[in-house]
Amino acid sequence: MTVKRMSHKVLDHSHFSRTTKSSLLSTISFAAIFFIIYADIFVSNLPMQTIDLRNHEVLDHNHDQTQVPQEQIESTFITDQSKPQLSIQAKIQELEDEIRDPLVPPENVTKEERLVWFRRKLPELEILKSNNLSQQFHGRVLEFLNNGCSLQFYMVWLSPAKSFGKRDFLTMDTLFKSHPQGCLMIISNSMDSARGYRILKPLLDRGFKILAIAPDLPFLVKNTPAESWLEELKSGRTDPGYIPLSQNLANLIRLAMLYKYGGIYLDTDLIILKDLSGLRNAIGAQSLDSESKIWNRLNGAVMIFDINHPILLEFLEEFATTFNGNKWGHNGPYLVSRVIARLEGSGRPLDYNFTILPPEAFYPLDWIRIHRIFRKPERESESRAVEMTLNELNARETYVVHLWNKRSRQLAIGEGSVMARLISEHCVICQDLYVS
Repeated sequence: MTVKRMSHKVLDHSHFSRTTKSSLLSTISFAAIFFIIYADIFVSNLPMQTIDLRNHEVLDHNHDQTQVPQEQIESTFITDQSKPQLSIQAKIQELEDEIRDPLVPPENVTKEERLVWFRRKLPELEILKSNNLSQQFHGRVLEFLNNGCSLQFYMVWLSPAKSFGKRDFLTMDTLFKSHPQGCLMIISNSMDSARGYRILKPLLDRGFKILAIAPDLPFLVKNTPAESWLEELKSGRTDPGYIPLSQNLANLIRLAMLYKYGGIYLDTDLIILKDLSGLRNAIGAQSLDSESKIWNRLNGAVMIFDINHPILLEFLEEFATTFNGNKWGHNGPYLVSRVIARLEGSGRPLDYNFTILPPEAFYPLDWIRIHRIFRKPERESESRAVEMTLNELNARETYVVHLWNKRSRQLAIGEGSVMARLISEHCVICQDLYVS
């Protein structure tokens, strides 16, 4: 059945903050590094032994010894081996990596100036290359997925590990409540590190299967329509746009991971409410036309697809041929909307065997109303409203609540709020419930 294609206009409500180098930041960075070096000198007389952690990837935490991945760092253990300590050089490198983000372009420049900047930065962009660690990517993925996974999940994190916060952790926390035998891969250079290990350790210590893994982007796009796009980007001929390149590479990686391996992609601003194992080849509508009740916007915050699903190739083709780094959402949620609308307009959607779920599945609250679930109820009527909202979410076919982090990240979680109740009912660790 052909579905009417609706208007795709939407408010561009997100603004992007950028970080630029300054003399003040350089001074602070130098001071921090200086402090780390000399802080280590004071404890250098402690008994320490250097060990090679290369072969200690965390795949199954039923082992007696806590394990961490190693390729980019040299690590040391004090006598208590449950507390990994970085060497001085590794601490300096980690701090420098957290301070700078080479994927953020300068502000207020012309396209020509931005291309000059990008060509100069290309040697620093490790994510575009294959290196000793990333070349192990495919083998590590296969080994991890051969680990008794009930479902395989993917997240992408291309920001510094330092910015992986409490709210991002909550997505994992609620994921394992409903999928204790699931396997989660976090595709990330920064999280495939000692700092990333420390972030994930509370879940790893409980036996959940998580692997932070540095991607091999050339491998992921090989033999896909995006392979030629990546080569053009690496040549310096493609304008990355004013939107941080990490956002658009994350859009690409999620599509490539699903195509190469199949599974479930999740954004990091979700609360998982129900088991997703009953869903297959599905994507969610973000909104419906008020009159026709036909979708007018899809979203890729949750995507579930079999390996080599043909619609993923259509998405990758669209990414490569229409890439625009100057329009927010163009290479993400708007991309999946464009492709599926085009297929429906041509009368071909049945050829692709996929399901469009209604907004209540993954997006029961839009970004305008999301703040309401963070409010602490002050009156009896507000407490009743909290109960009503919770009952609706539990009764309906709502699998996930998308939190629209651009709007909600800084909102405090009020005691007794819908958000607080959802987390407490669907978390494993449930720590720092009211911390942003």
